Amino acid sequence: MAAFEHAEQVDAAGPGAQPHISGMYAADHVSAHLGIELVAAMEGTATMRLVVGESMVNGHGLCHGGMLFTLADSACAYAANSWGEDALSTGASIEFLQPAGLGEVLTATAQETARSGRRAVLDVMVTAGDGRTVATFRGVTTQLRRA
Repeated sequence: MAAFEHAEQVDAAGPGAQPHISGMYAADHVSAHLGIELVAAMEGTATMRLVVGESMVNGHGLCHGGMLFTLADSACAYAANSWGEDALSTGASIEFLQPAGLGEVLTATAQETARSGRRAVLDVMVTAGDGRTVATFRGVTTQLRRA
């Protein structure tokens, strides 16, 4: 899996962000295992993509909600960490709006919408290849204090 499809966008992030995001992605075993691809990361935003595989569908033949949450949470994490500082989620919620099926390409686009000190709010839109919105996600993150 290539680290970045659009490396120039990651390079455009703030000082220290590109190595921070590259290192984070290299150590991200969950994304690697599930096939979640980091497409782009810039200050306060990130885009990730996933092809819904056979092991990701529920008993109805639809993408499991946990997979949608994981994709959205991952995009949130990369957007929060795109400033070059370690950040972790402190809470999140998701609304499932439309089903996604086997073989569909899903894209999660995260955008920081508010910041106060070390805390930030990020909104993520999960869309299918045909443009329909599959889910919306809101995450709250905090930057870790340096020792």
